[in-house]
Amino acid sequence: MNAIVSIRNLTKTYANGFQALKGVNLDIIEGEILALLGPNGAGKTTLISIICGLVNPGDGQVLVAGHDVVREFRKTRELIGLVPQELTTDQFETVWNTVSFSRGLHGKKSNPELIESILKSLSLWEKRNNMLRELSGGMKRRVLIAKALAHEPKVLFLDEPTAGVDVALRRDMWRVVEKLRANGVTIILTTHYIEEAEEIADRVGVINGGELLLVEEKTALMRKLGRKQLSLELTTPITLIPDSLGSFNLLLSADGSCLTYEYDGNGEQGRIAGLLSMLSAENIQFRDISTRQSSLEDIFVALLEDAK
Repeated sequence: MNAIVSIRNLTKTYANGFQALKGVNLDIIEGEILALLGPNGAGKTTLISIICGLVNPGDGQVLVAGHDVVREFRKTRELIGLVPQELTTDQFETVWNTVSFSRGLHGKKSNPELIESILKSLSLWEKRNNMLRELSGGMKRRVLIAKALAHEPKVLFLDEPTAGVDVALRRDMWRVVEKLRANGVTIILTTHYIEEAEEIADRVGVINGGELLLVEEKTALMRKLGRKQLSLELTTPITLIPDSLGSFNLLLSADGSCLTYEYDGNGEQGRIAGLLSMLSAENIQFRDISTRQSSLEDIFVALLEDAK
């Protein structure tokens, strides 16, 4: 697998002494969707801004398709599209002109058919002749996405693209993202909506305090770090867990009506059969059984707690 973005030992310290990035190493694979998760101030936006050429790095190197983002700025910027968090648009320009102008800024020839296709895919076609000041916040966010796509980038950064927007836009945007990925575009997104990352990302990176805690394939991450929970609703409440069940580290609910067993799923399934047999031997009957697996959000919160 080829890395379209390669980051080596990247650091960034601002003039006030704040160290935003601390020796970040990361390869972003061509054609993948990578979700970067982290709390506010973790370094996500600084990392994206350096790759996009908006912020100068400290030490280290960033390559986009083999081109250095500092020495070959024009070439790398041509390859990258960015949807920023902020709604920065010319309020007195039309949607059509704004998106078309963005394509021209990157030295691309006029392509009305492409602009039309982008606007239609983002449900902006009916608003093409409206000035931006006439649009809602959600519509302005769609325009930012259209601008980022206008020059046909190979790498697309989405920095909190769905923050504060309606559900319809999220659905539209994820449809566009899937289509772009199918066409070979590499997509990196930061989001506070972890369920979105869980649904759409191929790999997940967790960043905190300027350090990249991990980057791993999503399903492998959830399999390795995710916990499973078995809940047994008892027919008759109990007051104490028998000593014979002590090795299972069971949790008894306050009213004695439910037993909970947590396990990691790696080779422990066999113990569940043993647990059920021992419950029967202790004459503890249950009327319902349910299981739950940790979500990506659970894993994310646990990783941040461990990093403290």
